[in-house]
Amino acid sequence: MTRLPWADRMAALASLADEKRLQLFEFVAAAPHAVSRDDAARAAGIPRSTVSFHLDRLVQDGLLAVEFHKPPGKTGPGSGRPAKMYRSTAGEIGASVPDRNYDLAGELLAAAIERSQETGKPAGVVLRDIAFHKGRELAEGAESLERFLAATGYRPEPDGEGGFLLPNCPFHRLSRTHTGVVCSMNGAFLRGAAVGSGTSEERVAGADMPDYCCARIVPAHQVAGPPAPGGNRPKG
Repeated sequence: MTRLPWADRMAALASLADEKRLQLFEFVAAAPHAVSRDDAARAAGIPRSTVSFHLDRLVQDGLLAVEFHKPPGKTGPGSGRPAKMYRSTAGEIGASVPDRNYDLAGELLAAAIERSQETGKPAGVVLRDIAFHKGRELAEGAESLERFLAATGYRPEPDGEGGFLLPNCPFHRLSRTHTGVVCSMNGAFLRGAAVGSGTSEERVAGADMPDYCCARIVPAHQVAGPPAPGGNRPKG
């Protein structure tokens, strides 16, 4: 699950505050096929030049995509240049303040329930395994664990000793009502992310600080510390 950076998601949603832009977005999103600027201008009753500006801004913000097609019924030499067409993107864009990632939590929990039903293994054990592998998968190729944590919404904060505190929990609301399950999942996810970004999973340790994530990243030279939330990662 790859998301746009938080600032880009906020900018995309903010762009819909413009009434004309929102009108055009809703028209394109409801269309069964890609639409042209002329189609959109006629439907919205807006000049074509204005429509072009707003449609291209929606593309820039990741809310629409562009296709090029020949005019309907015209093919072959002399049929004209392919027309620029707009369609809704297949993905979804959501943002919250502070940044949260309940979509990821839902994906991990649903996958764990599904596999638990298939294999008969305890759901908690399966959840930690799935979360670890998802963290490793998403962090592969990351420049560093710190960069990955920042992009994922944890807002890593140097602790002054070479490690990081995590002021923001992407699963905050769930962690308050289902602490054991969510913090166990989060710890496994972070350990996987550590491995994926090229560092030791032992750098992920538990933390008990009000209004902070339930985990922290200890300095590389202090990998022996309290266990991360959820204990040791299951094998397999």
